[in-house]
Amino acid sequence: QEVVSEESEEESNGVNLMEFSDEILLHILSYVPCTDLVLNVRRTCRKLATLCLDKSLTHTVLLQKDYKVNKDKVKQLMRDIGKEIYQLNMAGCYWLPSSTIDHVTRCKNLVKLNLSGCHVTSLRLSKMLSTLQHLRSLAIDVNPGFDASQLSSECKATLSRVSELKQTLYTPSYGVVPCCTSLEKLLLYFEILDRSREGFMLSGQLMVGESNVPHYQNLRIFYARLAPGYVNQEVVRLYLAVLSDRTPENLHAFLISAPGSFAETGATKNLLDSMARNVRLDALQLPKAWINGSGLLQHLKFNNPFYFSFSRCTLSGGHLIQRVINGGKDLKSLTSLNLSGCVHCLAPESLFRKAEDDIDSSILESLVVSCCNLRHLNLSAAHHHSSESIGNHLCQLLSRLKHLLSLALPVCSITDVAASVEKPPTTPNLVPQTFGRKVRIGIQTYPRNLGDEANQKIESSVFWALMGSLRFLETLEIIGSSFSSAMPRNEPAIRNSLPPCVRAHSVGDSEVAAISQLTYLQSLTLAQLPNILTGSGLVNIGLQCQHLRTLSLANLGMMGKVVYMSALMDMLKHCKCLRDLRLEQPYLCAGAQFFQALSHCSSLQRLCIVSRSGTLQSDAVMSFMANCLEVIMCHMFMGESLTVCKNLQQSIVRSFQAERPALNVVIFPLLHEDLTEVIRDVPMRHLDEITLFKSRVAEEPPNLWW
Repeated sequence: QEVVSEESEEESNGVNLMEFSDEILLHILSYVPCTDLVLNVRRTCRKLATLCLDKSLTHTVLLQKDYKVNKDKVKQLMRDIGKEIYQLNMAGCYWLPSSTIDHVTRCKNLVKLNLSGCHVTSLRLSKMLSTLQHLRSLAIDVNPGFDASQLSSECKATLSRVSELKQTLYTPSYGVVPCCTSLEKLLLYFEILDRSREGFMLSGQLMVGESNVPHYQNLRIFYARLAPGYVNQEVVRLYLAVLSDRTPENLHAFLISAPGSFAETGATKNLLDSMARNVRLDALQLPKAWINGSGLLQHLKFNNPFYFSFSRCTLSGGHLIQRVINGGKDLKSLTSLNLSGCVHCLAPESLFRKAEDDIDSSILESLVVSCCNLRHLNLSAAHHHSSESIGNHLCQLLSRLKHLLSLALPVCSITDVAASVEKPPTTPNLVPQTFGRKVRIGIQTYPRNLGDEANQKIESSVFWALMGSLRFLETLEIIGSSFSSAMPRNEPAIRNSLPPCVRAHSVGDSEVAAISQLTYLQSLTLAQLPNILTGSGLVNIGLQCQHLRTLSLANLGMMGKVVYMSALMDMLKHCKCLRDLRLEQPYLCAGAQFFQALSHCSSLQRLCIVSRSGTLQSDAVMSFMANCLEVIMCHMFMGESLTVCKNLQQSIVRSFQAERPALNVVIFPLLHEDLTEVIRDVPMRHLDEITLFKSRVAEEPPNLWW
């Protein structure tokens, strides 16, 4: 009786969730996946049954990362609230069978639909779109076998009203673009391989019957992202040919992201000349060959630009200030700037300058003053060395950008000039920089009192001050200027890497500890930091950055031994919100202790390990997969034999596929000749977001799509 009376007293003094106002409850419910709301939560009581069907919760349904959803749940969801859904995002739901798309026809009022990464045939697409008369925004994949002649007249009528189209191409095709006569926004992702699975060379020429001309007269935004390969370049030129004949008057964003060399042709030159005469842009990104050595930027006109990308261009700082910022023009509208790989962008000229020479701080200062509202800035893949001038260090100037949400910097740019000049790097003398197993540096320890160590070393450093001034930063990338990942895209795995910049040897554990000041940090990338001795700063980050969701570490410390593993395991015990972990390090041993520590990351969904000559323990991996119920992606490219890899992959799939419909497992020898064939079967969502290493800050304009 005493126990009962105490419980009753607690209930009377406590807060009943159902006593909250409807507005507060709706806000709380907005964080619950829609499938859970409709299929589970609304069945608990009458009040929640009503609230869960509120228009604010059913108007937009996001399934793109609901890895537990299956065909039956989608069917029931569409049956219950299909008519109430106006926006449906199923992007990346690669595990759902193509028949699942048939249930979308129940959503008669759909205005926006994202099916990128879903299996959709021409006939299914035709049947579905024929019923969606209100559709205005569409995202689809165009796979081999797509046939536009199979689209019905009702389907084409729907497409004629679509104003926003995102199309990912895996085969040379116009897709549905010619049917979309009212296009205002066109996003194209070219993922066409140069060779078929059988080894035959592919052609960039379109299939017979696909000579229809796209309609660009109303186009406002044109975006094209190309994967490596000449076929992608051939196909995108066909899309651009129409633009070169007549440039849309309302075009205000023109963006082409192309790796490697993408030569300018007569048609593209005519297009750019026409743009210079007839339009005023708000966003611009061009292949480097189209900008290098040309006076294009001097003639282009801008309105209120919000995004610029000059990635890998030889644009000098003088041209950047004069032609883009107009000698210090107020560019408060600019929120995102990508200067990745622009080795001379902070120097007055590039003609006689070496890439390692000091930057001109006045150029960076002009940039910071003019673009004071920047939220996303990428300065990676270059040597941005500050001079000894007091108050003009790159970190000191960047600390004025109080609105930054994401930042990418080269490792050598964050070192204190005085420290790097006074003391030569000591790390290379501790251990010979080799790749063999002969490297022996003893048992690594790190101080438990991490705060004291960090305080003693760098509380007065410019990087510590920068981290302290950017308290709302959510994404940070510190990447070695010469770093290249061993993970390939369309070529064999890279076996050798370039040595780090000399100044990078001054960046170590204490600088990493400074990152722990970023309380709201959600994504962290650290690559090619050769002076990491123990990894002690990682523990600080684990303790202080409780919102961390994505962690990518590559080539930290010396290459012959993973010196930071003990600290990493301590860090992982505190990362309760971590969802994505990527590790790239030669000779990494993924054993029982590592996977036991990783099991503390209860929210982990995706794991990728890339390790030349790395080893793993199959039993430890199986135990980890059994303990971490949210993990749906496990990619390991290591030094184990093909037999060991195949056996482990089959065991994981056999044991967990039924419970986890989205499970994607790839375990394969990193240096195997068939690795590129294995990679082509990885779902694009995982390949693009975690498996392949790249800088993602300001990679594309913010809010480009959903």
